[in-house]
Amino acid sequence: MENREIPVYMFLGFLESGKSSFIQETLEDPRFDSGERTLVLVCEEGEVELEPRKFNVADVYVEYIEDESDLNEENLGYLLKRYRADRVLVEYNGMWMLKSFFEGMPNGWMVNQIMTFFDSQSFLNYNANMRQLVFDKIELTDLVVFNRFDDSYGKMAMHKVVRGISRRPQIVYEYPGGLAEPDDIEDPLPFDVNAPVIEISDRDFAYFYRDLAEDVKAYAGKTVKFKGIVARDNSLPSDTFVCGRHVMTCCEADIAYKGFVAVADAPVDLMNRDWVVVTAEIRYTFHKLYGAKGPVLFVKELIKSYKPEEPVATFY
Repeated sequence: MENREIPVYMFLGFLESGKSSFIQETLEDPRFDSGERTLVLVCEEGEVELEPRKFNVADVYVEYIEDESDLNEENLGYLLKRYRADRVLVEYNGMWMLKSFFEGMPNGWMVNQIMTFFDSQSFLNYNANMRQLVFDKIELTDLVVFNRFDDSYGKMAMHKVVRGISRRPQIVYEYPGGLAEPDDIEDPLPFDVNAPVIEISDRDFAYFYRDLAEDVKAYAGKTVKFKGIVARDNSLPSDTFVCGRHVMTCCEADIAYKGFVAVADAPVDLMNRDWVVVTAEIRYTFHKLYGAKGPVLFVKELIKSYKPEEPVATFY
């Protein structure tokens, strides 16, 4: 059993967001019965409790995880063996960071799908006051469901929060009564990817970095121009440096430098923390600094510049 691959399906969100109801409906659907033994880990108890007697899926075993410290390899591995489970469903506690679960997963556990649920009425308030927790529940999810939605809330505000974190998930708005509408709001990038030179303003670097990271091959062969801060390493040749910006994805605690390897056609006279405006062709190729293929900037023009008024790039 220890060498088997165990698919894990995660259901995220805060209390009363609709996680339990969705899991209950899923396990009442006989189409979900594939003959696999199912372990359900419930990490918080809300007003809606799972009712196993109504399940139409055989061999379902529900275990309650009351403390975040119980999300460890020994305990989770024990529960898997105890019930001889073939798959795991997790109703996760909205106040716990996903890192706790990921670090505690036994070998062989593979997260197959993540779904996140929010109550439409309280979502923007949670985002304003618990931004890091909201970010954590959206960053890696495949689907965001806004429950109890009505048109008075306005889709755009919710849409912008999700897309400011990730372009990955599908977004669905579910009205009382069960009618569900997929999000159809277009998200044009704030720069022209088809321009002869893609010019990235200071305020748009975070979007550029994320889009390039998610679809690097789409940028191969294109020319880009942006202002960045230099990072040098003695192990790199004199014609090579890293150029990027500090990016804040969620809050000040997660500010990190995000940069690209840049190669000039001659040695460059640059120091760490120099600001430059670089114009370069993006090539998707191997570089030892990445240890794999990645976006490498082949410099066409390099101009020393000045620190911008807002040196940290954000998604706001």
